[in-house]
Amino acid sequence: MASSASPGRSPAEAYAASKRRAARPRLTDFVSVLSFELDPFQREACEALEDGHGVLVCAPTGAGKTVVGEFAVHLALGQGAKCFYTTPIKALSNQKFADLTARYGADKVGLLTGDSSINGDSPVVVMTTEVLRNMLYAGSSTLDNLAFVVMDEIHYLADRFRGAVWEEVILHLPETVKVVGLSATVSNAEEFGEWLVEVRGDTAVVVDEHRPVPLWQHMMLGGRVIDLFADDGGNEARINPTLLRRAEELGRHHVPFSHGRGPRAARARGGGPRFRPPSRVDVVGRLEQAGLLPAIDFVFSRAGCEAAVTQCVRAGMRLTSPEDVEVIRGIIDERTKDLPEGDLMVLGYWEWREALERGIASHHAGLLPAFKETVEELFVRGLVKVVFATETLALGINMPARTVVLEKLVKYNGEAHVDLTPGEYTQLTGRAGRRGIDVEGHAVVVWQPGIDPKQVGGLASTRTYPLRSSFRPGYNMAVNLVHQVGAQAAREMLEQSFAQFQADRSVVGLARRIERGKEALAGYAKSMTCHLGDFSEYAELRRKLTDREKALSRQNSATRRAAAAESLERLRKGDVIAVPSGRRSGIAVVIDPGLDPLGEPRPFVLTEDRWAGTLSVADFPAPVEALGRMRLPKNVDWRSPRIRRDLAASLRETGITPPHRQGRRGRADAHDDVELAALRRAMRAHPCHGCSDREAHARWAERYHRLLAETERLERQVASTTHSLARAFDRIRGLLRERGYLEANGDGVTSDGRRLARLYSESDLLAAECLRHGVWESLTVPELAAVVSSLVFEARRDGPMDPRLPTPEVAAAMQETMRLWASIEDDERRHKLDRTRQPDTGFAWPVYRWARGEALEKVLTAAETNGQEVSAGDFVRWCRQVIDLLDQLRDVVGKGEPVGATAAEAVKALRRGVVAMGTL
Repeated sequence: MASSASPGRSPAEAYAASKRRAARPRLTDFVSVLSFELDPFQREACEALEDGHGVLVCAPTGAGKTVVGEFAVHLALGQGAKCFYTTPIKALSNQKFADLTARYGADKVGLLTGDSSINGDSPVVVMTTEVLRNMLYAGSSTLDNLAFVVMDEIHYLADRFRGAVWEEVILHLPETVKVVGLSATVSNAEEFGEWLVEVRGDTAVVVDEHRPVPLWQHMMLGGRVIDLFADDGGNEARINPTLLRRAEELGRHHVPFSHGRGPRAARARGGGPRFRPPSRVDVVGRLEQAGLLPAIDFVFSRAGCEAAVTQCVRAGMRLTSPEDVEVIRGIIDERTKDLPEGDLMVLGYWEWREALERGIASHHAGLLPAFKETVEELFVRGLVKVVFATETLALGINMPARTVVLEKLVKYNGEAHVDLTPGEYTQLTGRAGRRGIDVEGHAVVVWQPGIDPKQVGGLASTRTYPLRSSFRPGYNMAVNLVHQVGAQAAREMLEQSFAQFQADRSVVGLARRIERGKEALAGYAKSMTCHLGDFSEYAELRRKLTDREKALSRQNSATRRAAAAESLERLRKGDVIAVPSGRRSGIAVVIDPGLDPLGEPRPFVLTEDRWAGTLSVADFPAPVEALGRMRLPKNVDWRSPRIRRDLAASLRETGITPPHRQGRRGRADAHDDVELAALRRAMRAHPCHGCSDREAHARWAERYHRLLAETERLERQVASTTHSLARAFDRIRGLLRERGYLEANGDGVTSDGRRLARLYSESDLLAAECLRHGVWESLTVPELAAVVSSLVFEARRDGPMDPRLPTPEVAAAMQETMRLWASIEDDERRHKLDRTRQPDTGFAWPVYRWARGEALEKVLTAAETNGQEVSAGDFVRWCRQVIDLLDQLRDVVGKGEPVGATAAEAVKALRRGVVAMGTL
């Protein structure tokens, strides 16, 4: 930091700097060893920390938020206290551990993740958020003297699978602990900050939307990279007219490839040449020419990432110098020295190594951890020039690039293909622009038909990324809360969650609408007052009459539709039919009956005016009958204008004409309905029926009825939102009480409940039930690993419906496990709770073989033979999750019990070779 006598600083500035040093000596000391000046938002957040406040920092990716977290570490060490640094993923924990160790020394920094435990009693401990949550529930002594908790990527509390853990931690931390939240830019930072103030006390909210490295947005059309926005000096972001023209031009001459079948898809395919986007080789080559490497190319598919690397290598691409290659080889050798020699071939080591030496790599969740960490180091050091990645890379890991490429604006979210949100787009492109290296960053979207530059402009310019809580009480949380604070205090704690905070805020506007609605209802009631009698009673009769008439009409409509569908099913190719109404009315010949075993028939026909297309039940208000037949060739090329013309001529030559319009046969007569007749009599007999202002009153009555229905709907919505988490907690307590995990009064935990309190798994209750009923007691080491895997494994795609199980004993244990799951699901349905996920045996064979001591190649080959797609990285990840649950079973049951002893042995059997690697 410059001294006060610096010639570039005025006396007034020097005096102000001197005062700052005196007021905040810790910050002055911290800044003195930095190689850069703090940005205003960093200084503001650090000053708030030294002044004794908690802090929430919201800033773009790469803006330097972690400096604030590192200052919290500095403060804790200066005070002789502890600081925990939490992250959402192990990879980020490992990276932060390495950074802090390099700065403060190995004796002061520890690491606690599901895989690793290093110096857990150090004053500074890096950990995943789940580890801290478990500590809080267990009342661990490691929490003693804790002063700060840094929550990196705190916006992760929106994650629907693991987000609840963050709120649990925030709610459970002792009041004396200051929370330092580091978040990506969210539009409701103030709302989140208000909640933190409410539950944690004084918290400063520091928001900075300025990117330290400007980001330029582009699109790649064919081989050209064109700016997304027009640089016309205006404040409004305007789409580049050249880009719009070029996209429109290409869009007219190309169509996206369609996998559909049938006439419509065929027409689409025939509308122009199929568009082929530029190859990955072309994209990387273009970026290299423009000086835009290193780059991250987001592909959103593991297979796509691997294919991209293969394409580049096969094309002979080389982005590295001979000197680079030597350094790369040294890093690879160091990072992979513990890989078993016999596993290298099955891991694809040599292909992976060759690509890295060329400066090319992939990065996705299916990659072996040792491979992933090597790629990260090489990329950060500028030795790998292009990484093809899935979106997992965007979360927290420090891998900035000069350029980010998006091949598509759609990704698979585990359930369906969905459009990228503005928040996701910003998170991904936020990697572009390396602070201190690049003057500017670049985001490139590869154009293809269907992508509108205006859509890209919307994603790039939207600044609304609200943070929504995903917090929900679960079984483990419920027993821990009851055990620690009792049921009533637990309900109050849940009421303090960010989820309930947001829900209650949403109710405020609804409550105002309800109040206004009730005022209007009083006015409507006054306006429909009738001097002859109770008009609301008369209006109710009219409404019942209308409802009955509509019900009869629907009944008739359904009957007619069913009859029409049945008649269409009888049609055959060559039948001549009458199309009764609409633009296609007249006679037509059936080319394809369009029978669908799962739905209504949709015949494909040709009319006498040469139109060819599909009809549906909606085109036939009455059953249809064949009026005659035409002989048709086996294959009718209806796309040919000549064939259509000849067929239409033949159709006209048959001399068949449409019959006269049929009446409404088979329709129920409203005059025959007893209920309808009674309602009509009652209405006519009512005093208000004779009122001269009857229809004016009726209009007010109709308005009253509509508003009353809307007001009641809003009241139900408010009732379901207010105290919703506490009510869900009560339903969970009800189920746990029935199953013996809570005492009869629901305010105490039983011995089984204490076991459940120590099981942290998505299937926590099912695991507890299996232990309680002794389902796994007679299993061997590999058999227990196989059965336990079903509680953690979840196939990425639909695998075999009923995978073969290793032994009869595994099959029997799985049958009992499934029986218990079904009974839990029945209870959950009855108590209106979210369902426990069904066990998945798709990993049973691989983990059984590994626990039995078989070689990795044999295990993975056998899995592939059984139709299971398990990459080496996935195999390691799932094995570690099985180990994590086995570790919990061992601790919960104890090594003295059969399951505990077997679980301990199973952990040893699984933790070998590649599974034991890369855990620091």
